[in-house]
Amino acid sequence: MSVTPDDPAQRAAYWPLPLARALPAAVLAVVITFSADHSATLGLTAFGVFATVTGIVVAALASLRLPVGTRAIFVTHGVVSAVLGTLALALHSGGVTSLFLVVSVWAAITGALEIYSGLRARRRHVASADWTTTGVLTAVLALVFVLIPPEFAQSFTGPDRVARVLDSAVVAVGLLGAYAAIIAVYLVIAGFSAKWGTQKATPAPPDAVKGERT
Repeated sequence: MSVTPDDPAQRAAYWPLPLARALPAAVLAVVITFSADHSATLGLTAFGVFATVTGIVVAALASLRLPVGTRAIFVTHGVVSAVLGTLALALHSGGVTSLFLVVSVWAAITGALEIYSGLRARRRHVASADWTTTGVLTAVLALVFVLIPPEFAQSFTGPDRVARVLDSAVVAVGLLGAYAAIIAVYLVIAGFSAKWGTQKATPAPPDAVKGERT
Protein backbone atom coordinates (compact mmCIF):
# COMPACT_ATOMS: atom_id res chain seq x y z
CA MET A 1 0.00 0.00 0.00
CA SER A 2 1.40 3.41 -0.93
CA VAL A 3 2.10 5.99 1.75
CA THR A 4 0.86 9.57 1.35
CA PRO A 5 1.84 12.77 3.20
CA ASP A 6 -1.51 12.55 5.03
CA ASP A 7 -0.81 9.10 6.46
CA PRO A 8 -1.51 9.33 10.24
CA ALA A 9 1.12 6.74 11.15
CA GLN A 10 3.77 8.65 9.24
CA ARG A 11 2.84 11.92 10.92
CA ALA A 12 2.79 10.30 14.36
CA ALA A 13 6.27 8.87 13.82
CA TYR A 14 7.72 12.11 12.47
CA TRP A 15 6.51 14.96 14.70
CA PRO A 16 8.90 14.48 17.68
CA LEU A 17 11.94 14.93 15.39
CA PRO A 18 11.47 18.60 14.43
CA LEU A 19 10.52 19.51 18.01
CA ALA A 20 13.67 17.84 19.32
CA ARG A 21 15.72 19.68 16.71
CA ALA A 22 14.11 22.99 17.63
CA LEU A 23 15.32 22.89 21.24
CA PRO A 24 19.11 23.20 20.66
CA ALA A 25 18.46 25.79 17.94
CA ALA A 26 16.37 27.85 20.36
CA VAL A 27 19.07 27.60 23.03
CA LEU A 28 21.71 28.75 20.52
CA ALA A 29 19.55 31.72 19.53
CA VAL A 30 18.98 32.73 23.17
CA VAL A 31 22.66 32.38 24.12
CA ILE A 32 23.81 34.56 21.22
CA THR A 33 21.02 37.11 21.59
CA PHE A 34 21.61 37.74 25.28
CA SER A 35 25.40 37.59 25.18
CA ALA A 36 27.37 40.81 24.99
CA ASP A 37 30.31 38.81 23.64
CA HIS A 38 29.94 38.08 19.94
CA SER A 39 33.51 36.95 19.47
CA ALA A 40 34.64 34.05 17.33
CA THR A 41 35.37 32.08 20.51
CA LEU A 42 31.77 32.38 21.65
CA GLY A 43 30.55 31.56 18.15
CA LEU A 44 32.64 28.41 17.91
CA THR A 45 31.71 27.25 21.41
CA ALA A 46 27.99 27.93 21.05
CA PHE A 47 27.86 26.45 17.56
CA GLY A 48 29.89 23.44 18.69
CA VAL A 49 27.42 22.57 21.44
CA PHE A 50 24.46 23.19 19.13
CA ALA A 51 25.81 21.07 16.27
CA THR A 52 26.93 18.22 18.53
CA VAL A 53 23.59 17.98 20.34
CA THR A 54 21.65 18.39 17.09
CA GLY A 55 23.71 15.67 15.46
CA ILE A 56 23.05 13.19 18.23
CA VAL A 57 19.32 13.99 18.26
CA VAL A 58 18.93 13.77 14.49
CA ALA A 59 20.89 10.53 14.13
CA ALA A 60 19.07 8.85 17.02
CA LEU A 61 15.52 9.88 16.13
CA ALA A 62 16.00 9.45 12.39
CA SER A 63 17.11 5.86 12.90
CA LEU A 64 13.95 5.19 14.91
CA ARG A 65 11.28 7.27 13.20
CA LEU A 66 12.06 7.90 9.54
CA PRO A 67 11.41 5.58 6.58
CA VAL A 68 14.30 3.44 5.39
CA GLY A 69 14.90 5.49 2.24
CA THR A 70 15.30 8.75 4.14
CA ARG A 71 16.78 7.34 7.33
CA ALA A 72 20.31 6.95 5.99
CA ILE A 73 20.40 10.56 4.75
CA PHE A 74 19.44 11.98 8.13
CA VAL A 75 21.73 9.65 10.04
CA THR A 76 24.50 11.02 7.81
CA HIS A 77 23.20 14.52 8.57
CA GLY A 78 23.48 13.76 12.28
CA VAL A 79 26.96 12.30 12.05
CA VAL A 80 28.22 15.29 10.05
CA SER A 81 26.71 17.70 12.59
CA ALA A 82 28.20 15.85 15.56
CA VAL A 83 31.66 15.62 13.98
CA LEU A 84 31.77 19.29 12.95
CA GLY A 85 30.31 20.35 16.28
CA THR A 86 33.06 18.49 18.09
CA LEU A 87 35.61 20.07 15.75
CA ALA A 88 34.24 23.54 16.53
CA LEU A 89 34.65 22.89 20.25
CA ALA A 90 38.20 21.69 19.69
CA LEU A 91 38.94 24.85 17.67
CA HIS A 92 37.12 27.23 20.01
CA SER A 93 40.16 29.51 20.18
CA GLY A 94 40.89 29.27 16.46
CA GLY A 95 39.52 32.70 15.61
CA VAL A 96 37.37 33.96 12.75
CA THR A 97 38.91 31.68 10.15
CA SER A 98 37.94 28.55 12.08
CA LEU A 99 34.44 29.89 12.74
CA PHE A 100 33.81 30.65 9.08
CA LEU A 101 35.26 27.35 7.90
CA VAL A 102 33.41 25.06 10.30
CA VAL A 103 30.02 26.76 10.05
CA SER A 104 30.10 27.14 6.27
CA VAL A 105 31.11 23.49 5.73
CA TRP A 106 28.41 22.30 8.15
CA ALA A 107 25.73 24.47 6.59
CA ALA A 108 26.68 23.49 3.04
CA ILE A 109 26.65 19.74 3.71
CA THR A 110 23.60 19.53 5.94
CA GLY A 111 21.69 22.03 3.82
CA ALA A 112 22.35 20.00 0.69
CA LEU A 113 21.30 16.78 2.45
CA GLU A 114 18.00 18.31 3.59
CA ILE A 115 17.21 19.80 0.18
CA TYR A 116 17.90 16.44 -1.43
CA SER A 117 15.73 14.66 1.15
CA GLY A 118 12.88 17.09 0.63
CA LEU A 119 12.93 16.82 -3.15
CA ARG A 120 13.34 13.04 -3.02
CA ALA A 121 10.40 12.59 -0.65
CA ARG A 122 8.13 15.08 -2.42
CA ARG A 123 4.47 14.00 -2.21
CA ARG A 124 5.53 10.90 -0.30
CA HIS A 125 6.33 12.25 3.15
CA VAL A 126 4.71 14.83 5.40
CA ALA A 127 8.05 16.56 5.99
CA SER A 128 9.20 16.93 2.38
CA ALA A 129 8.38 20.66 2.22
CA ASP A 130 9.87 21.23 5.68
CA TRP A 131 13.12 19.56 4.72
CA THR A 132 13.37 21.59 1.53
CA THR A 133 12.75 24.83 3.40
CA THR A 134 15.19 24.18 6.24
CA GLY A 135 17.72 22.96 3.71
CA VAL A 136 17.46 26.15 1.69
CA LEU A 137 17.76 28.32 4.83
CA THR A 138 20.84 26.38 5.92
CA ALA A 139 22.39 26.59 2.46
CA VAL A 140 21.82 30.37 2.49
CA LEU A 141 23.67 30.52 5.81
CA ALA A 142 26.62 28.75 4.18
CA LEU A 143 26.58 31.21 1.28
CA VAL A 144 26.46 34.21 3.59
CA PHE A 145 29.38 32.93 5.65
CA VAL A 146 31.39 32.42 2.48
CA LEU A 147 30.64 35.97 1.30
CA ILE A 148 31.54 37.76 4.56
CA PRO A 149 35.13 39.05 4.30
CA PRO A 150 37.05 37.65 7.31
CA GLU A 151 39.07 40.86 7.52
CA PHE A 152 36.00 43.12 7.68
CA ALA A 153 36.13 45.72 10.48
CA GLN A 154 34.16 48.93 10.79
CA SER A 155 34.74 51.47 13.57
CA PHE A 156 31.77 53.43 14.88
CA THR A 157 30.65 55.44 17.87
CA GLY A 158 27.58 54.22 19.76
CA PRO A 159 24.81 56.34 21.26
CA ASP A 160 26.79 56.39 24.50
CA ARG A 161 29.68 58.01 22.58
CA VAL A 162 31.90 54.98 23.14
CA ALA A 163 34.05 53.91 20.20
CA ARG A 164 33.38 50.37 19.06
CA VAL A 165 34.32 48.05 16.21
CA LEU A 166 31.91 46.02 14.12
CA ASP A 167 34.00 43.17 12.72
CA SER A 168 33.37 39.97 10.79
CA ALA A 169 33.09 37.88 13.97
CA VAL A 170 30.29 40.07 15.36
CA VAL A 171 28.42 39.94 12.04
CA ALA A 172 28.85 36.17 11.66
CA VAL A 173 27.83 35.30 15.22
CA GLY A 174 24.82 37.61 14.98
CA LEU A 175 23.72 35.99 11.73
CA LEU A 176 24.19 32.55 13.27
CA GLY A 177 21.89 33.55 16.13
CA ALA A 178 19.28 34.90 13.70
CA TYR A 179 19.43 31.69 11.68
CA ALA A 180 19.00 29.60 14.83
CA ALA A 181 15.95 31.63 15.89
CA ILE A 182 14.28 31.27 12.49
CA ILE A 183 14.99 27.54 12.31
CA ALA A 184 13.75 26.98 15.87
CA VAL A 185 10.42 28.69 15.20
CA TYR A 186 10.00 26.91 11.88
CA LEU A 187 10.73 23.49 13.35
CA VAL A 188 8.29 24.02 16.22
CA ILE A 189 5.55 24.92 13.73
CA ALA A 190 6.45 21.94 11.56
CA GLY A 191 6.42 19.55 14.51
CA PHE A 192 3.07 20.63 15.89
CA SER A 193 1.55 20.77 12.41
CA ALA A 194 2.52 17.13 11.91
CA LYS A 195 1.27 16.19 15.39
CA TRP A 196 -2.10 17.84 14.95
CA GLY A 197 -2.41 16.21 11.57
CA THR A 198 -2.55 12.82 13.31
CA GLN A 199 -5.78 13.88 14.99
CA LYS A 200 -7.69 14.54 11.79
CA ALA A 201 -10.51 12.14 11.17
CA THR A 202 -10.02 9.86 8.20
CA PRO A 203 -12.83 10.49 5.70
CA ALA A 204 -15.10 7.54 5.05
CA PRO A 205 -14.83 5.83 1.66
CA PRO A 206 -17.37 7.10 -0.91
CA ASP A 207 -19.09 3.69 -0.99
CA ALA A 208 -19.63 3.80 2.77
CA VAL A 209 -21.13 7.28 2.63
CA LYS A 210 -23.38 6.23 -0.22
CA GLY A 211 -24.52 3.18 1.72
CA GLU A 212 -25.44 5.28 4.75
CA ARG A 213 -27.70 7.50 2.65
CA THR A 214 -29.66 4.62 1.13
